[in-house]
Amino acid sequence: MTRAEAKERNRRALLDAAFQVVSRDGYRARLDEIADRADLTTGAIYSLFGSKNGLVVALVADYLRPYYEEIEQAVPAGLDLQEAVDAFARYYRRSCDAPDALSRLSLQITLLDMALHDPDLRARLATSVRAQENHLIALFTGRSHNGSVVTSHQAQRLTTALRALFVGLGQGVPLGLAPGADEQYFADTARALVSGMSLIAATE
Repeated sequence: MTRAEAKERNRRALLDAAFQVVSRDGYRARLDEIADRADLTTGAIYSLFGSKNGLVVALVADYLRPYYEEIEQAVPAGLDLQEAVDAFARYYRRSCDAPDALSRLSLQITLLDMALHDPDLRARLATSVRAQENHLIALFTGRSHNGSVVTSHQAQRLTTALRALFVGLGQGVPLGLAPGADEQYFADTARALVSGMSLIAATE
């Protein structure tokens, strides 16, 4: 194994261990337990991530990256904005039934709790999430809608609204708090955001 391969193996082991410990313990997660689960030392955490917060931010990026890659596949080019939002909504609803839906929800809530306790982590997590959401902004930018083309600024406003909508619904489904919220319901609510026009008609 080359040095680069060993480094990536250690990084992967720490991220997997951090997912388990952080999901369970939140801001009380201990670096020594994370390192033990990965068969490494706490020194490896500092070497690879710089700090506990650095590890948590990397965990979020690692968690979100495949999610956004799957969205890009679920929402093909050539669709207009209404069709793209419909496809995105249906993908999001299907993800609520995934085998790991509850563990993802647990991590989501835990990260929010951690951010509330740590201003530095809160700022770093916000920066990381915004960077990942640029994938969604790019996905909606340039699509046709009512005879015009969606700008990057308009796509950003839409992405913010969709995130707020689906985070709420996405928490409700696995907890049993959103009865009747099937794929069609997700698609209808998302398309309603677009058809409202006040959302994406804002000037640059």
